[in-house]
Amino acid sequence: MKPGFIYIITNKYQTVVYTGVTSNLPQRILEHKEKRYPASFSARYNANLLVYYEQFQCIGDAIAREKQIKAGSREAKNELIRTLNPTWNDLFEEIKDIMTE
Repeated sequence: MKPGFIYIITNKYQTVVYTGVTSNLPQRILEHKEKRYPASFSARYNANLLVYYEQFQCIGDAIAREKQIKAGSREAKNELIRTLNPTWNDLFEEIKDIMTE
């Protein structure tokens, strides 16, 4: 069983948020920071600051949570971010050493 993460990234002006799911959070955030996929939403809007994440035992649970978050309003996402990270700091340094299978 693969672990999973949901995450929310934003740009430096906090004008956009992107919600994603992955089994390897540090690697995925690095891909956003390096603009690995230049045509992607995150690359076009310079969204590469990790402002929220949750970890799950099973990737399926993470996917279900991602759908739940994506179905919510922008204000609901902002409120979620504020509960964990009221100053919207980039959490990449905090998670870059998370070991994944």
